[in-house]
Amino acid sequence: MPIDAGRRKEVFRLVPEGALVSRGWLQSHDISNHAIDNLLKSKQLSTVKNGVYKREGSIIEWGDVIYFLQWRYNTDFTIGGITALELQKLSHYLSFSNKRIVHLYGKDQLPSWISRVTDDTIFQKHNLSDLLGYATAPDLQDRFNQFTKTLTWKNTNEGLRISTPERAILEVLNEVPDKISFEHADELMQGLNTLSPRALQQLLEICNNFKVRRLFFWYAERHNHSWLTKLNRDKINLGSGNRVIVKGGHVNKKYQITVPDNYE
Repeated sequence: MPIDAGRRKEVFRLVPEGALVSRGWLQSHDISNHAIDNLLKSKQLSTVKNGVYKREGSIIEWGDVIYFLQWRYNTDFTIGGITALELQKLSHYLSFSNKRIVHLYGKDQLPSWISRVTDDTIFQKHNLSDLLGYATAPDLQDRFNQFTKTLTWKNTNEGLRISTPERAILEVLNEVPDKISFEHADELMQGLNTLSPRALQQLLEICNNFKVRRLFFWYAERHNHSWLTKLNRDKINLGSGNRVIVKGGHVNKKYQITVPDNYE
């Protein structure tokens, strides 16, 4: 049965260029199973994977994938870490890869099919357990997830959910030195002179990772950020014992971490 002009117009409104939608989402907008099948047969919609569709011929960008995961697939993913800093013009790191790496933080499983949707993006999932230890305190993730903001994406009402700079830098420091170098983290921290001390205080209290807390204060003191004096350190436990951050580095006695010799 052919699709009438009114229904076709409604479908194009619901599925704009670049959008991904699920069968269930289309049904919730009064597009019947029969109508969806006809749209597929008439090649007005094409299948990305079973139950997920796009407009025929539509080019999917990385943000379209994230928007679908956050608002159509109902995952808890937040764009975070260095990706969040880049999107907020707080990182000038130049990648030598021809693919954008998008760092996503959350508990949900990352669907395997998203890596096949775009050719120029790699999606990397991170758990928050190393930062928060929320396996024993589940409310911590809910509190941590309050520190997000909205990035405008195309003509969507919701936009993309990303970490605030205060949250993102803690996510970055958790990756030092295995995935982010000590020097790169130092460059990032240098430019963060407008962070909110109130947000930092809350996040550092929520964060249960002593390495991250120590690195944060070490970098902050090195760059003499003005917001540092407004933090109440008595409420932020730094733990005890030395932590090896840089092998063969110099031990900073105040924070009990090893740092490169030329940084001391």
